[in-house]
Amino acid sequence: MAAVQTQQHATRELLRPEVLASLKNLDLVARSVVEGVLIGLHRSPMFGFSQEFAEYRAYAEGDDPRFIDWNVFARTGRTYVKRFLGDTNSHLMILLDASASMGFGGPPVTKLRYAQFLGASLAFLAARQHDAVGCMVFDEEVRDYRAPSSRGGKMQGVLHCLDSAEAAVGTKFDKPFDKFREQVSRRGLVAVISDFYCDIDSLLAGVRPLAWHGQDVVFFQVLDEQELNPDFKSNVLLEDVETGEAVEVAPQFMREDYPKRMQSHIDDLNKAAAGIGADHVLVRTSDSLDKALRNYLLFRQKRQ
Repeated sequence: MAAVQTQQHATRELLRPEVLASLKNLDLVARSVVEGVLIGLHRSPMFGFSQEFAEYRAYAEGDDPRFIDWNVFARTGRTYVKRFLGDTNSHLMILLDASASMGFGGPPVTKLRYAQFLGASLAFLAARQHDAVGCMVFDEEVRDYRAPSSRGGKMQGVLHCLDSAEAAVGTKFDKPFDKFREQVSRRGLVAVISDFYCDIDSLLAGVRPLAWHGQDVVFFQVLDEQELNPDFKSNVLLEDVETGEAVEVAPQFMREDYPKRMQSHIDDLNKAAAGIGADHVLVRTSDSLDKALRNYLLFRQKRQ
């Protein structure tokens, strides 16, 4: 028992943002996070990570050719792929907010870098489940898009899409959701990773049609500790990085009024998500990545 606890403790330490930030390579980060999360969960009935063979099904365009059974093809001339327990034959689309506000935070990581870690880990985890994975990076416009695919080699394209995101201008959620509806018709999981500094009604106007068409949506709200618990000893001038507007605030306001307003916005987002059948997960950039991954797995379990 002591050895198991020691291993779990070591794994949690490896998954801390400051350690992951030192790895630099996003592929290595994703692999490290997912392998760490899977320790103790392999073949778990709770999360469906079993890789035991379940059945055959006919090959369809877009299936990963790695799972074609060539022995069956040699005998019958027909192409079948193996399905495994835990294989939901679904897809995961990652929508990453790369607006200027996501550049806030650190050290060790900004909100955007943490969001990139999270997105890459979700992608790698979904790929292990044989799901198609795609991504979209947006701010005021859609900056990059990779269609969902389970083909071998496509994962590097997804990781490059995420890794190349840079915090720049403002945020408009209508653009990525419009693009999503134009490009993706198949039902699956949609992970929106953002700080969600936006008008909630406008956000819902974009995401509600996705939910109505059967997409399972989860909001990962990534916030820095200084946004949740600011520590100012004197008056400070705060500037909105997206609009350039500045306001001077007093320590008393930051201690008393600001936390209430922030919590109210988080609560409103949570209620709005629940209202359309989506999930809302608050993630701090100081959190170990396994916490966010486990929340995703619980969300996925509920949807199966």
